Amino acid sequence: MTFGLPPTETLRDYRIWDSYFTPAFSHPGTDGTRDLIKDIERSMTAIQLGHFEKLCYFAHVGIGTTTDPALENLLGTQPQLVLKPLERWPNKLLGMIQLNLQNTKASLEALNQWVKDGPMLGVYFPGSGPGAANCLDPKAIRLVERVSELGGVIMQHTWLKTGGKRSPHESTPIELATLASRYPKQHFLCAHAGGEWEQGIRAVRDTPNVLIETSGFDATAGFIEMATRELGSKRIVFGSHLPSRSMGTELAKIIAAQISEEEKKDILGRNYRKILSGTQSSK
Repeated sequence: MTFGLPPTETLRDYRIWDSYFTPAFSHPGTDGTRDLIKDIERSMTAIQLGHFEKLCYFAHVGIGTTTDPALENLLGTQPQLVLKPLERWPNKLLGMIQLNLQNTKASLEALNQWVKDGPMLGVYFPGSGPGAANCLDPKAIRLVERVSELGGVIMQHTWLKTGGKRSPHESTPIELATLASRYPKQHFLCAHAGGEWEQGIRAVRDTPNVLIETSGFDATAGFIEMATRELGSKRIVFGSHLPSRSMGTELAKIIAAQISEEEKKDILGRNYRKILSGTQSSK
Protein backbone atom coordinates (compact mmCIF):
# COMPACT_ATOMS: atom_id res chain seq x y z
CA MET A 1 0.00 0.00 0.00
CA THR A 2 1.32 3.46 -0.98
CA PHE A 3 0.23 6.71 0.71
CA GLY A 4 -2.88 5.02 2.10
CA LEU A 5 -3.98 3.77 -1.32
CA PRO A 6 -5.02 0.19 -2.07
CA PRO A 7 -2.40 -2.13 -3.60
CA THR A 8 -1.32 -1.44 -7.19
CA GLU A 9 -3.07 -4.58 -8.41
CA THR A 10 -6.37 -3.39 -6.94
CA LEU A 11 -6.08 0.08 -8.47
CA ARG A 12 -5.28 -1.36 -11.87
CA ASP A 13 -8.19 -3.76 -11.57
CA TYR A 14 -10.53 -0.81 -11.01
CA ARG A 15 -9.57 0.53 -14.49
CA ILE A 16 -10.09 4.14 -13.42
CA TRP A 17 -11.43 6.56 -16.04
CA ASP A 18 -11.61 10.14 -14.77
CA SER A 19 -14.51 12.14 -16.22
CA TYR A 20 -13.55 15.51 -14.72
CA PHE A 21 -9.89 16.45 -15.25
CA THR A 22 -9.49 20.25 -15.29
CA PRO A 23 -5.92 21.38 -16.07
CA ALA A 24 -5.71 25.15 -16.76
CA PHE A 25 -9.49 25.18 -16.85
CA SER A 26 -10.18 28.85 -17.54
CA HIS A 27 -6.99 29.83 -19.37
CA PRO A 28 -4.79 27.41 -21.35
CA GLY A 29 -1.82 29.81 -21.52
CA THR A 30 -0.58 32.66 -23.67
CA ASP A 31 0.48 30.31 -26.46
CA GLY A 32 -2.69 28.28 -26.17
CA THR A 33 -1.19 25.28 -24.37
CA ARG A 34 1.67 26.29 -22.08
CA ASP A 35 -0.23 26.39 -18.81
CA LEU A 36 -2.35 23.42 -19.84
CA ILE A 37 0.70 21.24 -20.51
CA LYS A 38 2.34 22.35 -17.26
CA ASP A 39 -0.82 21.56 -15.29
CA ILE A 40 -1.05 18.10 -16.84
CA GLU A 41 2.62 17.43 -16.10
CA ARG A 42 2.10 18.62 -12.53
CA SER A 43 -0.78 16.17 -12.16
CA MET A 44 1.12 13.15 -13.47
CA THR A 45 2.51 12.07 -10.08
CA ALA A 46 -1.01 11.73 -8.69
CA ILE A 47 -2.29 10.12 -11.90
CA GLN A 48 0.47 7.52 -11.76
CA LEU A 49 -0.01 6.85 -8.04
CA GLY A 50 -3.70 6.26 -8.65
CA HIS A 51 -3.01 4.17 -11.76
CA PHE A 52 -5.64 6.08 -13.74
CA GLU A 53 -6.15 4.58 -17.19
CA LYS A 54 -7.65 7.65 -18.85
CA LEU A 55 -8.70 11.21 -18.02
CA CYS A 56 -11.09 13.51 -19.85
CA TYR A 57 -10.31 17.23 -19.94
CA PHE A 58 -12.40 20.11 -21.27
CA ALA A 59 -10.66 21.92 -24.10
CA HIS A 60 -11.03 25.53 -25.22
CA VAL A 61 -11.32 25.63 -29.01
CA GLY A 62 -11.50 29.35 -29.71
CA ILE A 63 -15.16 30.35 -29.43
CA GLY A 64 -15.14 32.83 -26.56
CA THR A 65 -14.85 30.57 -23.54
CA THR A 66 -11.51 31.60 -22.02
CA THR A 67 -10.82 34.47 -19.67
CA ASP A 68 -8.54 36.07 -22.28
CA PRO A 69 -10.33 37.22 -25.46
CA ALA A 70 -6.99 37.48 -27.25
CA LEU A 71 -6.62 33.71 -27.05
CA GLU A 72 -9.79 32.98 -28.96
CA ASN A 73 -8.46 33.81 -32.39
CA LEU A 74 -5.23 31.96 -31.62
CA LEU A 75 -7.02 28.76 -30.66
CA GLY A 76 -9.55 29.08 -33.44
CA THR A 77 -6.95 29.45 -36.19
CA GLN A 78 -4.41 26.96 -34.86
CA PRO A 79 -6.22 23.68 -34.15
CA GLN A 80 -2.87 21.98 -33.52
CA LEU A 81 -2.75 23.85 -30.20
CA VAL A 82 -6.02 22.21 -29.13
CA LEU A 83 -4.73 18.80 -30.21
CA LYS A 84 -1.30 19.13 -28.61
CA PRO A 85 -2.20 17.55 -25.22
CA LEU A 86 -4.00 14.65 -26.92
CA GLU A 87 -1.00 14.07 -29.17
CA ARG A 88 1.45 14.21 -26.26
CA TRP A 89 -0.55 11.76 -24.11
CA PRO A 90 -2.52 9.75 -26.70
CA ASN A 91 -3.06 6.74 -24.44
CA LYS A 92 -4.01 8.75 -21.38
CA LEU A 93 -6.19 11.72 -22.39
CA LEU A 94 -9.69 12.02 -23.78
CA GLY A 95 -11.27 15.35 -24.67
CA MET A 96 -14.52 17.27 -24.65
CA ILE A 97 -14.93 20.85 -25.83
CA GLN A 98 -16.21 23.74 -23.79
CA LEU A 99 -19.06 25.42 -25.63
CA ASN A 100 -20.01 29.08 -25.68
CA LEU A 101 -23.73 29.01 -24.99
CA GLN A 102 -23.94 32.72 -25.86
CA ASN A 103 -22.69 32.11 -29.41
CA THR A 104 -24.83 29.43 -31.02
CA LYS A 105 -23.37 29.80 -34.53
CA ALA A 106 -19.74 29.41 -33.44
CA SER A 107 -20.62 26.55 -31.10
CA LEU A 108 -22.46 24.65 -33.84
CA GLU A 109 -19.44 25.07 -36.11
CA ALA A 110 -17.18 23.85 -33.31
CA LEU A 111 -19.37 20.79 -32.79
CA ASN A 112 -18.95 19.85 -36.44
CA GLN A 113 -15.21 20.43 -36.38
CA TRP A 114 -14.39 18.81 -33.06
CA VAL A 115 -17.11 16.27 -32.31
CA LYS A 116 -18.47 15.25 -35.72
CA ASP A 117 -15.15 15.37 -37.59
CA GLY A 118 -12.64 15.56 -34.76
CA PRO A 119 -11.46 13.52 -31.79
CA MET A 120 -13.67 15.00 -29.06
CA LEU A 121 -16.26 12.87 -27.29
CA GLY A 122 -18.78 15.50 -26.28
CA VAL A 123 -19.15 18.86 -24.59
CA TYR A 124 -18.88 20.66 -21.29
CA PHE A 125 -21.48 23.30 -20.41
CA PRO A 126 -19.94 25.65 -17.81
CA GLY A 127 -21.78 27.32 -14.97
CA SER A 128 -19.86 30.59 -15.13
CA GLY A 129 -17.54 32.54 -17.38
CA PRO A 130 -18.01 34.33 -20.71
CA GLY A 131 -19.73 31.43 -22.47
CA ALA A 132 -22.12 30.29 -19.76
CA ALA A 133 -25.91 30.12 -19.92
CA ASN A 134 -28.57 28.22 -18.04
CA CYS A 135 -29.12 24.74 -19.45
CA LEU A 136 -32.79 25.55 -20.18
CA ASP A 137 -31.92 28.68 -22.16
CA PRO A 138 -33.09 28.34 -25.80
CA LYS A 139 -29.48 28.88 -26.91
CA ALA A 140 -28.42 25.84 -24.91
CA ILE A 141 -31.34 23.76 -26.20
CA ARG A 142 -30.21 24.14 -29.82
CA LEU A 143 -26.74 22.93 -28.91
CA VAL A 144 -28.09 20.01 -26.88
CA GLU A 145 -30.06 18.89 -29.92
CA ARG A 146 -26.97 18.99 -32.13
CA VAL A 147 -24.83 17.11 -29.60
CA SER A 148 -27.57 14.51 -29.41
CA GLU A 149 -27.58 14.15 -33.20
CA LEU A 150 -23.82 13.57 -33.12
CA GLY A 151 -23.99 11.00 -30.31
CA GLY A 152 -21.80 13.05 -27.95
CA VAL A 153 -21.93 13.21 -24.17
CA ILE A 154 -22.94 16.34 -22.24
CA MET A 155 -21.29 17.26 -18.94
CA GLN A 156 -23.30 20.02 -17.27
CA HIS A 157 -21.85 22.02 -14.40
CA THR A 158 -24.30 22.12 -11.48
CA TRP A 159 -23.96 23.64 -8.04
CA LEU A 160 -26.71 24.32 -5.53
CA LYS A 161 -26.06 27.40 -3.38
CA THR A 162 -27.54 28.50 -0.08
CA GLY A 163 -29.80 31.44 -0.80
CA GLY A 164 -30.16 30.61 -4.49
CA LYS A 165 -28.20 31.31 -7.65
CA ARG A 166 -25.55 33.99 -7.86
CA SER A 167 -26.09 34.24 -11.61
CA PRO A 168 -28.98 33.36 -13.92
CA HIS A 169 -26.45 31.49 -16.06
CA GLU A 170 -25.96 28.78 -13.43
CA SER A 171 -27.78 25.46 -13.65
CA THR A 172 -29.14 23.28 -10.88
CA PRO A 173 -29.66 19.50 -10.91
CA ILE A 174 -33.40 20.18 -10.95
CA GLU A 175 -33.07 22.17 -14.18
CA LEU A 176 -30.78 19.54 -15.67
CA ALA A 177 -33.35 16.84 -14.88
CA THR A 178 -36.01 18.94 -16.62
CA LEU A 179 -33.80 19.25 -19.70
CA ALA A 180 -32.81 15.59 -19.72
CA SER A 181 -36.43 14.45 -19.51
CA ARG A 182 -36.99 16.09 -22.91
CA TYR A 183 -34.13 14.11 -24.49
CA PRO A 184 -34.37 10.64 -22.93
CA LYS A 185 -31.85 9.07 -25.34
CA GLN A 186 -29.12 11.63 -24.56
CA HIS A 187 -26.58 10.97 -21.80
CA PHE A 188 -26.11 13.86 -19.38
CA LEU A 189 -23.51 14.00 -16.60
CA CYS A 190 -24.46 16.09 -13.57
CA ALA A 191 -21.14 17.58 -12.48
CA HIS A 192 -20.41 17.50 -8.73
CA ALA A 193 -23.77 15.82 -8.02
CA GLY A 194 -25.09 19.35 -7.60
CA GLY A 195 -22.60 20.21 -4.84
CA GLU A 196 -25.22 19.71 -2.14
CA TRP A 197 -25.40 16.06 -3.05
CA GLU A 198 -28.42 14.95 -1.05
CA GLN A 199 -30.62 17.37 -2.97
CA GLY A 200 -28.73 16.68 -6.20
CA ILE A 201 -29.24 12.93 -6.01
CA ARG A 202 -32.95 13.32 -5.31
CA ALA A 203 -33.35 15.88 -8.11
CA VAL A 204 -32.13 13.50 -10.83
CA ARG A 205 -33.37 10.24 -9.31
CA ASP A 206 -36.31 9.86 -11.69
CA THR A 207 -34.38 10.87 -14.82
CA PRO A 208 -32.46 7.72 -15.81
CA ASN A 209 -30.38 9.34 -18.56
CA VAL A 210 -28.65 11.58 -15.99
CA LEU A 211 -25.56 10.22 -14.24
CA ILE A 212 -23.98 12.10 -11.34
CA GLU A 213 -20.26 12.94 -11.22
CA THR A 214 -18.48 12.70 -7.89
CA SER A 215 -15.89 15.51 -7.67
CA GLY A 216 -15.67 19.02 -6.33
CA PHE A 217 -16.71 18.88 -2.68
CA ASP A 218 -15.12 17.45 0.44
CA ALA A 219 -15.34 13.72 0.99
CA THR A 220 -18.36 13.13 3.22
CA ALA A 221 -19.52 9.91 4.83
CA GLY A 222 -22.66 8.56 3.23
CA PHE A 223 -22.43 10.28 -0.17
CA ILE A 224 -21.63 7.29 -2.34
CA GLU A 225 -23.74 4.97 -0.23
CA MET A 226 -26.80 7.21 -0.72
CA ALA A 227 -26.09 7.69 -4.42
CA THR A 228 -25.76 3.93 -4.93
CA ARG A 229 -28.91 3.26 -2.94
CA GLU A 230 -31.02 5.92 -4.69
CA LEU A 231 -29.65 5.78 -8.24
CA GLY A 232 -27.82 2.48 -8.49
CA SER A 233 -24.08 2.18 -9.03
CA LYS A 234 -24.48 2.36 -12.81
CA ARG A 235 -25.57 6.01 -12.68
CA ILE A 236 -22.44 7.39 -11.02
CA VAL A 237 -19.14 8.37 -12.68
CA PHE A 238 -15.87 9.22 -10.99
CA GLY A 239 -14.19 12.60 -11.38
CA SER A 240 -10.92 13.68 -9.77
CA HIS A 241 -11.11 17.45 -10.41
CA LEU A 242 -7.30 17.33 -10.64
CA PRO A 243 -5.19 19.41 -10.29
CA SER A 244 -7.31 21.75 -8.15
CA ARG A 245 -8.57 18.94 -5.89
CA SER A 246 -6.74 16.12 -4.14
CA MET A 247 -6.56 12.79 -5.93
CA GLY A 248 -6.62 10.97 -2.60
CA THR A 249 -9.67 12.86 -1.35
CA GLU A 250 -11.69 12.31 -4.51
CA LEU A 251 -10.65 8.68 -4.96
CA ALA A 252 -11.41 7.90 -1.30
CA LYS A 253 -15.04 8.88 -1.81
CA ILE A 254 -15.48 5.70 -3.81
CA ILE A 255 -12.78 3.35 -2.53
CA ALA A 256 -13.68 3.88 1.14
CA ALA A 257 -17.44 3.67 0.58
CA GLN A 258 -19.42 0.79 2.05
CA ILE A 259 -20.39 -0.70 -1.30
CA SER A 260 -19.31 -3.81 -3.19
CA GLU A 261 -16.14 -4.06 -5.26
CA GLU A 262 -18.23 -4.49 -8.40
CA GLU A 263 -20.12 -1.29 -7.60
CA LYS A 264 -16.80 0.50 -7.14
CA LYS A 265 -15.69 -0.73 -10.56
CA ASP A 266 -18.91 0.62 -12.07
CA ILE A 267 -18.28 4.07 -10.63
CA LEU A 268 -14.52 4.28 -11.14
CA GLY A 269 -14.52 3.42 -14.82
CA ARG A 270 -17.02 0.94 -16.17
CA ASN A 271 -19.91 3.40 -16.45
CA TYR A 272 -17.88 6.09 -18.19
CA ARG A 273 -16.48 3.59 -20.67
CA LYS A 274 -20.00 2.41 -21.41
CA ILE A 275 -21.46 5.84 -22.17
CA LEU A 276 -18.44 6.68 -24.33
CA SER A 277 -18.60 3.37 -26.17
CA GLY A 278 -20.35 4.87 -29.19
CA THR A 279 -17.85 7.69 -29.62
CA GLN A 280 -14.99 7.56 -32.08
CA SER A 281 -12.10 7.84 -29.60
CA SER A 282 -13.16 5.08 -27.25
CA LYS A 283 -14.05 2.27 -29.65
